[in-house]
Amino acid sequence: MNDAQRAIDVFAVTKTYSLGDVKVEALRGVTFSIERGEYVAIMGPSGSGKSTLMNLLGCLDRPTSGRYLLDGTDVSTLNDDQLAAIRLKKLGFVFQGFNLLARTSALKNVALPLFYAGVGSRARNEQASGRLTEVGLGDRMDHKPSELSGGQQQRVAIARALVNDPAVLLADEPTGNLDSQTSEEIMGLFESLNAGGRTIIMVTHDEDVAGHARRIIRLRDGRIVDDQPTARG
Repeated sequence: MNDAQRAIDVFAVTKTYSLGDVKVEALRGVTFSIERGEYVAIMGPSGSGKSTLMNLLGCLDRPTSGRYLLDGTDVSTLNDDQLAAIRLKKLGFVFQGFNLLARTSALKNVALPLFYAGVGSRARNEQASGRLTEVGLGDRMDHKPSELSGGQQQRVAIARALVNDPAVLLADEPTGNLDSQTSEEIMGLFESLNAGGRTIIMVTHDEDVAGHARRIIRLRDGRIVDDQPTARG
């Protein structure tokens, strides 16, 4: 697989935080690649570095050392404005807490990233409508979050993450606020999106949820200790 076909390349990445006089090494020389169209879960106990790694992959932070290439662009040395621009263009985020605007329709929630990207009103609504239909909510576009179930709210959040056609979909504990049946439905949606060619990286502490991915990267003490395909891989 050549570099141009990879969604993610991480080379010897470290991240050190200073807490007063104490240095905390959150990541210690992490190296891995994720090909376009892969579905990868990142797991590890509390303090393993998985949240730090997710922040770096999501261009919410920069490594202390090492290189990170996102869809062929070296983002390790970008400034804050450049990081914000690449987040908007290349990444879609799905969070445990949905993060929807309470008084705004599903359609307008999904269209929000396109508003920030400067896309015109008609095109925004067309793209947002298409994504809501893709996640099975074509008949709920005018509903506000309070009029939707938890699973439906997470589908709106997934549609919003997809609306800018990102290179990578990042999901952070996406079923953490859902019951087991709804979690299975949401994981089925992720599998369907991956089957359609979407690159998905998911952070989770749940082995059952991680088992829906095709590969699991396990972290401990800031290092990768295991990187294996799942039964679905």
